Amino acid sequence: MTIQCAVIMDPIQSINIKKDTTFGILMAIQQREWDLHYIEQPDIFLEDGQVFAETQSLKVENNPQDWFTLNARKLTELKDFDIIFMRKDPPFNMEYIYTTYLLELVERCGVCVVNSPQSLRDANEKLFTAWFPECTPPTLVSCQMARLKTFWQQQKDIIVKPLDGMGGGSVFRLQQDDPNVNVILENLTQFGTQNIMAQRYIPEIAQGDKRVLLIDGEPIPYSLARVAAKGETRANLAAGGKGIPMPITEKERWISKQVGPTLKKKGLRFVGLDIIGDYLTEINVTSPTCMREIENHYDIDIAGKLLDAINL
Repeated sequence: MTIQCAVIMDPIQSINIKKDTTFGILMAIQQREWDLHYIEQPDIFLEDGQVFAETQSLKVENNPQDWFTLNARKLTELKDFDIIFMRKDPPFNMEYIYTTYLLELVERCGVCVVNSPQSLRDANEKLFTAWFPECTPPTLVSCQMARLKTFWQQQKDIIVKPLDGMGGGSVFRLQQDDPNVNVILENLTQFGTQNIMAQRYIPEIAQGDKRVLLIDGEPIPYSLARVAAKGETRANLAAGGKGIPMPITEKERWISKQVGPTLKKKGLRFVGLDIIGDYLTEINVTSPTCMREIENHYDIDIAGKLLDAINL
């Protein structure tokens, strides 16, 4: 029987297919002639203990002017699928969490959900690095202004960021004697009521914030170095950074080896590590990106490797 596959994602009409990792996964699914179905998060609902969605069968084409065809909506019980990819971008808010609960019910029916719904909740992309302190720079998570300022004074040059952000949003660099430190910390912590992360600034960011992709805990042998635009601290592509594909380093392999077994055990099948210099800074589990840029530069089928790793 043909494999039934669904992808939960952001509106397909809004994506940039040249860079969109989810689109690359869609193309790989279609190339295997699996039945492909499209779902947006609001389409999912629970009724009498069963999880349903208004789904649409989907065809995709690598054509930047006309890249998708959606058929009529159909009410489908999600347990009828073999594989469901959860590729909805953050914000990681309560609606996202509610969706993971519904997908966990579906997973209990034997459906392969990528990534594991429980682990999507458990592994905060910033905080989860704390499980691997041997890999991280000096780090503080707190909502206390005085404690954060003490860390800043000790380290002299730090990065501060919210725990639920993405794409470089609300990321600030605080250097020694920065006159804006109070207002930045007040806003990020919501006047001491919301935890944030502070990390020692890593000068190697000038050579790029590396994205290393892992499938079932094993690293892809190439990374994407995201190099910040001139005058910008953040290297995120969404913040104007430039992506440069390159082979991964021995240090990046070592970090992957420390993290990989835990990721695999947690059912985090497809993950993106953020590595600056010798340090792990984030573990992206919700909808890791940068696959297309690497595939377009090297002769490697990352999406195909991901599908191969899913044993049905």
